[in-house]
Amino acid sequence: MAEYSFNTSEIKKMSPKLRAGDRVLLSGTVYTSRDAAHKRIMSLLDSGEALPYELDGAVIYYAGPTPTPEHLAIGSCGPTTSSRMDPFAPRMLDMGLGAMVGKGGRSEEVCEAIRRNKSVYLCAVGGAGALASKCITSCEVIAFEDLGCESVKRLEFKDFPLIVAIDCEGGTLFSSEK
Repeated sequence: MAEYSFNTSEIKKMSPKLRAGDRVLLSGTVYTSRDAAHKRIMSLLDSGEALPYELDGAVIYYAGPTPTPEHLAIGSCGPTTSSRMDPFAPRMLDMGLGAMVGKGGRSEEVCEAIRRNKSVYLCAVGGAGALASKCITSCEVIAFEDLGCESVKRLEFKDFPLIVAIDCEGGTLFSSEK
């Protein structure tokens, strides 16, 4: 297993090199999005409206950060169970989504979309949101503010520790099958 450190702007270049089990320190712009925000993004796509961020090459972190304390960039920001976004992920991957960050396994449809689009699924450590927040240098709500913690936020990661859970060749940490 290899270790990598790179910026989110390099995700499409790096994804073909990554294998399940590799460690990644990720830096750069990442967008939060969970169930409610994904539903709204799908509505925007269906109606042909502009999205709050460019999907092509983007990295989405399935997270709903807690309120930000005065002296920090963000509150606790751990991963959400990713399978809740499985109904939306294939379409987003087909539109160029570069990577997803969350926790837990994914459906076969999502795994196929990861392979088809040469993307990657990265896992963060669940239950360590306060520790994870130390690797986030800024947080800005960019869409759906009425959703509170589920609003879409633009985060800046600095050496955020992740594990490649599903790679673009079909390798996975969630089963012994490829």
